[in-house]
Amino acid sequence: MSKYLLAIDQGTTSSRALVFHADLSVAGVGQQEFAQHYPAPGWVEHDPEDIWRTTVETMRGALDAARVTARDIAAIGIANQRETTVVWERATGRAIHNAIVWQDRRTAGDCARLKTDGLEPFVAARTGLLLDPYFSATKIAWILDHVAGARARAEKGELAFGTIDSFLLWRLTGGVVHATDATNASRTMLYDIHAGAWDAELCRIFRVPTAMLPDVRDNAADFGVTDILGAPVAIAGMAGDQQAAMAGQACFAPGMMKSTYGTGCFALLNTGDAAVASRNRLLTTVACQLDGKRTYALEGAIFIAGAAVQWLRDGLGLIAHASEADALAAEADPAQQVYLVPAFTGLGAPHWDPQARGALYGLTRGTTRREIVRAALECVGYQTADLIDAMRADWAGAADTVLRVDGGMTASDWTMQFLADILDAPVDRPGNRETTAAGAAYFAGLRMGLLPPPREFAQSWALEKRFAPRMEGDARLAKLDGWRDAVRRTLAAG
Repeated sequence: MSKYLLAIDQGTTSSRALVFHADLSVAGVGQQEFAQHYPAPGWVEHDPEDIWRTTVETMRGALDAARVTARDIAAIGIANQRETTVVWERATGRAIHNAIVWQDRRTAGDCARLKTDGLEPFVAARTGLLLDPYFSATKIAWILDHVAGARARAEKGELAFGTIDSFLLWRLTGGVVHATDATNASRTMLYDIHAGAWDAELCRIFRVPTAMLPDVRDNAADFGVTDILGAPVAIAGMAGDQQAAMAGQACFAPGMMKSTYGTGCFALLNTGDAAVASRNRLLTTVACQLDGKRTYALEGAIFIAGAAVQWLRDGLGLIAHASEADALAAEADPAQQVYLVPAFTGLGAPHWDPQARGALYGLTRGTTRREIVRAALECVGYQTADLIDAMRADWAGAADTVLRVDGGMTASDWTMQFLADILDAPVDRPGNRETTAAGAAYFAGLRMGLLPPPREFAQSWALEKRFAPRMEGDARLAKLDGWRDAVRRTLAAG
């Protein structure tokens, strides 16, 4: 059997593919950005054909970079942007509407009406989620209500729903397999995370025909075969990107925590076989499912992290390259306390206000781009502090955890040091920063017998750098007080 694994890492702003050796060192990478579509304020869409095209091209590019062929690949693992919703025709595989992205806020009114009807406690008890347009269920209903004839076709079984993993799997297998995994299913708001099954009552509430839904499988499972690369290759692993990163960070034991800093920020705390119900508006989600056994996590989702730096570059023109941000932040005037509350698409956990909008506080005539850039980096740390405070209040096992970090933003030493300072806790950056793709490859390799079980695999995790807190306590508390005041003002303005 071949010793190579191919991982698809289909993200919010780019599609990536990586070829891994059997020890999960990287042999080759392909990456392409694709267009973002904003048809109305607060709306975010992707063209599914862009996602498909860039996925296939990056898979081929990764093979070329690694100087291998499809015959050298033992299996494929898929990690994907979660919650992003596609509805397509079973007969043709064509989407009937653009994909509605996880960041999209168009169904905020629908969620508000369901809350008014008193349904949030029921939904949270079954799914671990809060009523928010972030999740897939209201997105599906919106497409069925706004594309002519779609609801009737869905009822007749002519249409399929999937998050991006399912859409790619359908295309990769030529329409043979319509499936997802338990982690992605747990993000739809249609899945009972305790029973491990689609829930008929939730489907009724959200007006989603059950005929549209994919089969739900383990993270390491048989997902079919693709010949898109010129030879048959098994698809043997699948996970939502944040759960894939959790596996890539080897956070398999209860009490371990990882936080991924990409477009947004997602912190997951492993709670073992206990589906901890949050009292602080965090999410309860499936961390992984192996051999039919579910492991759960508490999750805090921040909608804007690295996207704040993109905004500095592309929206304001304050920097030409993201790499400039560290030096500018280090030069900022420490006497000026400028706060960016990056509610460009609402505020996520623990506030869950889809109507909130971004704001800058503390501006003076002396404020320069340096202070604004620093505020954009600092807001990532402040938002993470809010999440971890909520986790510690929800579950005693979170008290003394070390945070393992990954994602593009972790390349910023300045940001990681500020994160450790504002959390007053160690922050560990791994030697292998390709944790999302590595997690997808791990699940595929586990299924194929190339990689060991989780406990043994965890021993291979390697530290690149630990950031230890060094900020004085009074300074830390003053900064957090300023942040919380800025958030209160933002929520009041909304």
